[in-house]
Parts: sequence; C-alpha cells; structure tokens
Amino acid sequence: MVAKRKFEKHLDIAESAANAATLLSAESGLSKTVIKQIMKKGAVWLTTTRGTQRIRRADKHLPQGAVLHLYYDEAVLQQQPAAAELIADEGDYSVWFKPYGMLSQGSKWGDHCTIYRWAEQHLTPQRSAFIVHRLDRAASGLILLAHKKKSAAKFSRLFHERKIEKSYQARVKGRLTETMMLDSELDDKKAISHVMPLTYDEMHDESVVKVTIETGRKHQIRRHLAQAGHPIVGDRLYGDAETADKENLVLVACYLSFSLDEENQKTYQLDSRYCPVP
Repeated sequence: MVAKRKFEKHLDIAESAANAATLLSAESGLSKTVIKQIMKKGAVWLTTTRGTQRIRRADKHLPQGAVLHLYYDEAVLQQQPAAAELIADEGDYSVWFKPYGMLSQGSKWGDHCTIYRWAEQHLTPQRSAFIVHRLDRAASGLILLAHKKKSAAKFSRLFHERKIEKSYQARVKGRLTETMMLDSELDDKKAISHVMPLTYDEMHDESVVKVTIETGRKHQIRRHLAQAGHPIVGDRLYGDAETADKENLVLVACYLSFSLDEENQKTYQLDSRYCPVP
C-alpha cells in the first residue's frame, strides 16, 4: 500500500500580498489548481491579529505580519462526502438527515466532508452554517444547523438548558423485555441513558429500542448498551468484532422537538425509511 502524503506549511507574510494560492504553490510545490481545491476543502488557514480562520478564496488579502497555514493530508482530501438530505429549511436554521460517515465537525486538515459544509454548498439561497450539536460519524439522523450567529447562540443555550427533546432508535443484539435506565459513569462523569424496547426479531435475536439521554458523554449510547450486554448492531468500537463489519452502525437520531417561543413548537420526526423499525 502506497503511503498518503501528509505535511503542513506555515508561511510568514513579510509584505502584504493578494494571492494565497500563488504563495502556497511556490512554498509547497503543488500547482495553483490543486491549492485552490485544497482551499475549498478547508485545509488552508490564516492567522492575523483577529485570530486564526479558514480561508477559501485564492485572492484573499494577506496582511503583513499574518501567517498562512497549509495542512495537506492526501487521505483526508481524497475523501468524498456522503450526501445529506434536507428535511426542513426554516431560514435562520435548517434540519438535515446526516448519513453514516458524514462528520459533524471538521479539523485543520479539512471540512469538506462535514454536514455544515454540505449545507453551505447546497442550500438555496446559500448561507453560512453553524453546528449547535453533534452526531457521531458512525451515527445517522436528524441534525440541526443554525444560519446566523444569533440563532446559533439561541440553540446552543436551548441544548445547554436541555430544552430540546431528542430521541434515538437503535437495533441491538439480544432481547429486551422492559425499559432500562443505564447510569454507569463514563470517563469518570455522570451518564444516564433510558432504553425502551420497541420490537424483537427472534430469527436474528435483535431488538429495536428507543433511547433518550440525560447527559451527552462521548459515545454514551453505544457504550451504555454494550455494557448492558446489548451492543448496537454494526458497532465496530464496542460491539462484536466478527459481525460488526457486515453492517454499518444502526443508531439513528429520529426525533427533535423544541419551542422557539410560547406559540412556536417545532417537531421533526423521521419515518421508517430512516429509522430501524419494521
């Protein structure tokens, strides 16, 4: 297997310049066409007195004293984003179905495979998109994006105050006969998940369950269910290694509900096309 190239470059701007692509091409040996593609994928950053931000335009003005950063990871840049599906465009925010494999958040090496970047490129009219909550890369389902900083702050506050109701559905190994509260600590922090059985498939010895959580620890649902002896089907981290590779993780965020004001309750719910209920 041929190793993918990975390097970073940091270029001090001694004099004001107007073309980032030209400077980075000369410094890296990559063509300007390739640099422009890399910029669009979110792997070029600029540090000024205002902080460090991604830049995507080749003709972005580069002030004297700034630092231009290129983060080149061939493996990341060659990834192709899965297609997200717009559920509702509400102007100041939108609701999407995030597919398996799509990221909630990018890294310094790029953000072209993220849900927010997909939204920025596919909404009409085009708008900036801000993440206000996350789904694991391996999970799928409803995700909410804000399109104004004011809206993002409002939704972040609602999530922090637990005023947004969320629920998930998962297909797990084994039979569940009653609702469970799973409260084992995760990473030495309090974690509470509620699991309610919905259906049981005797042939495959699998159950479909509804899950709600009171806390938001990393991989909380996956870890709690695995600890309870009911790993999620397709879980390559916490499930059965021999069977997990046969199917992607069957964990779907199926329900979102919140109130923007006293008379404006919003509810979004996925149907059986997306959720693992027969």
